[in-house]
Amino acid sequence: MTAFQDPASRPFAQLAGSLYLLIGIAGVFSIIWVPAQLTVSGDPSGTAALIAQRPGLLAAGVGADVVLMIAEIMLTVMLYAMFRSYGNVLALSAAAARLIMVAVMAAMLLPEAGILALVSQDAPFVALDEGQRAELAWVLREIHDSGILVWQVFFTMHLWLLGVLAWRSECVPRLLAGGLAIGGTGYLAASVHAFHFPQLTALGTAVTALLAVAALAEIGFAIWLLTRGRVHAKTDGRVA
Repeated sequence: MTAFQDPASRPFAQLAGSLYLLIGIAGVFSIIWVPAQLTVSGDPSGTAALIAQRPGLLAAGVGADVVLMIAEIMLTVMLYAMFRSYGNVLALSAAAARLIMVAVMAAMLLPEAGILALVSQDAPFVALDEGQRAELAWVLREIHDSGILVWQVFFTMHLWLLGVLAWRSECVPRLLAGGLAIGGTGYLAASVHAFHFPQLTALGTAVTALLAVAALAEIGFAIWLLTRGRVHAKTDGRVA
């Protein structure tokens, strides 16, 4: 495909922007919308009953996760190709961090498969009654959700480094480059808040503000790639 041949070309940037937006749409569906539809707060039995009634929705969420991860792998390699001339070690580290994030996401699919098996009416769990199966499914959901707090740490590293590379390039608007680096801290802060300091209201407020900055910067970056983006290769100290 010709779009992949030149990382400094407009078609390359447009494809990267399209993948970024696809990731955003798939992520909102699988990470936010689907769990909201299939969770009864504080009620394992009610949650299991919802999933048993709508197993196709949970499966659709898993499918969206798979689409998201494929797009993540493609985008990660493309971002590395676009920015490596502005710091090969930084660009490679950014790519490695984002790929580790994808690996954690892939591992998170295993608990979801277990949840589907536990809530299935045909599941041959003769040693577990319905309530026990619901509680075990709830534990698997908690394990899955904890995975989000893990991959956010690696995504923070990726956004820090991507922000630095984008700033160095002088091709990406400085507001977006700074927003990626600064707002990306929100993902790490969210994990710290949830794991260690859930009672700190001030930290929660800071997390919300930082994540808003990150979301705006990422959306803006994706739109910039789609509409105007082009990262020129740096050669001999000059932008080619």
